[in-house]
Amino acid sequence: MLTKLYIKTYGCQMNEYDSDKMADVLHACVGMVQTDKPEEADIMLFNTCSIREKAEEKVFSDLGRARALKQANPNLLIGVGGCVASQEGEAIVKRAPYVDVVFGPQTLHRLPQLIAARRASGRPQVDISFPEIEKFDHVPVSQTSHGTAFVSIMEGCSKYCTFCVVPYTRGEEVSRPFADVMREVESLAAQGVGEITLLGQNVNAYQGETEDGDTVDFAFLVQAVAALPGVQRLRYTTSHPREMSQRLIDLYATTPKLAAHLHLPVQSGSDRVLMAMKRGYTALEYKSIVRKLRAARPGISISSDFIVGFPGETEADFEATMRLIDEVGFDASFSFIFSPRPGTPAAEMADDTSEETKQARLSRLKARLQELDQQISETMWGSVQRVLVENISRKNAQELAGRTENNRVVNFAGSPGMLGRYVDVRILPGSAHTLRGELVMQP
Repeated sequence: MLTKLYIKTYGCQMNEYDSDKMADVLHACVGMVQTDKPEEADIMLFNTCSIREKAEEKVFSDLGRARALKQANPNLLIGVGGCVASQEGEAIVKRAPYVDVVFGPQTLHRLPQLIAARRASGRPQVDISFPEIEKFDHVPVSQTSHGTAFVSIMEGCSKYCTFCVVPYTRGEEVSRPFADVMREVESLAAQGVGEITLLGQNVNAYQGETEDGDTVDFAFLVQAVAALPGVQRLRYTTSHPREMSQRLIDLYATTPKLAAHLHLPVQSGSDRVLMAMKRGYTALEYKSIVRKLRAARPGISISSDFIVGFPGETEADFEATMRLIDEVGFDASFSFIFSPRPGTPAAEMADDTSEETKQARLSRLKARLQELDQQISETMWGSVQRVLVENISRKNAQELAGRTENNRVVNFAGSPGMLGRYVDVRILPGSAHTLRGELVMQP
């Protein structure tokens, strides 16, 4: 009988990628198959995220429900991975002794050995070490039936923004060798994957070693991936403004395969707050990067992240953020109220802004971002967009869902045989963020 694996993923696209790799490793080593029903599972894995406040409590709440399943099935094995695992380590087992395996983002490839050791010894296994890039040498290349795939090109972060826990949970920046990345992309392209998204905490900080001992930067890697015949569209996330080199910006003018969409987190429009965050740029420098990008690729869509209520944020600081939003004209973006993460410098900073004020600021910022989002949707009405068909529509099983070059989801009538392919879709007026469209018949 096949052994069944259930994975719950929290947080970022790096975690989504890591969860896929956990499934790949366990399938390759012990033939496990995934299920989306927790009650069917022989192994349950929680791939956790510690970016937001109360993330740990959410994990332990879910673990409490898993405990009931384990009481019903004593052979069920429960594992906790990801950033909360890296942060808490042995403390997870002390608080939830029914957890069998605890592993970090860099040790997910050791899952078969950890599971075997748990079964042989009867004792929980914890491995949250940072063996640098080792995991990429031990995970099989993904098998995918979709037309799109993520490829992780680096691990960790060395920026040490004062609000962020990632350098402590995923370690310092370590780049995969250039040839390893290219081999994975080539394998995916051979499977018919036309759209590649390069992943990293600060993906554009990539510095990959070549087989002859040289080092290549992110712009070189983007050029090399785009040159592969099977790759039709290329994206990357998440990027850092400090690493947006002129060489990378210039590629938007010379590399049509590079999608006209960039997620470039700014966090705040106030120089004072940016300095307190240790972001390493000013609002003016950020706007300069955007101007250069739009000169290289007119119409490029820019999305971002915003933190509201950072310790010490004044009304003037917040207004500076609102001005930046209007001046840049961001596409769909993410915004959050600051949440102190244990062990980060910002967690120790004085914060005298009321929760009510923070909520009011967040509501106003989100409302403005939604207005801009709608305006961009309206500019697309009537246009013909090249869309990668990714899934059956969630709202209507008779329709397909695809993604435009500027990262908008479009629902339209089509046949399942189009999944994984690029088609031309005319955007219908009246659509909001999730657009509606109709197929343009090919000659």
